[in-house]
Amino acid sequence: MMQEEITIETTGRGTYDVTAQVRQSISTLIADLADERVNGLCHLFLKHTSASLILCENADPDVRKDLETFMADLVPDGRPGFVHTMEGPDDMPAHVRTILTDVELTIPIRNSRLELGTWQGIYLWEHRHAPHTRFVIATVQV
Repeated sequence: MMQEEITIETTGRGTYDVTAQVRQSISTLIADLADERVNGLCHLFLKHTSASLILCENADPDVRKDLETFMADLVPDGRPGFVHTMEGPDDMPAHVRTILTDVELTIPIRNSRLELGTWQGIYLWEHRHAPHTRFVIATVQV
């Protein structure tokens, strides 16, 4: 089992395509293995409670815009009744968004490459309005 931490800088709420960073991390982690055809699993874990990891369509950015619209309707900022507002009106909604999505993904590795579908990309979904530095632990098991 091999691990590496990936750092992702966000500029605020939105989705960030991290597929290339994850691919680079996988390449780095398996580079020392003699076999060029490594098969296994890549597990990604986001170390935060106000952002998510998602597999999403990578061809049309409108998909991610529509997801944001859906989530804004479901869990609006400043929603009445939320008590946890220590860091602003997007504080508790960001936590709810994270719980409704997820902070981890597991993706197969086949022949030393992430086995993503044609239209799949790996995205960090930042739920806060302010910029943040986010950390993802990539674990490869072969």
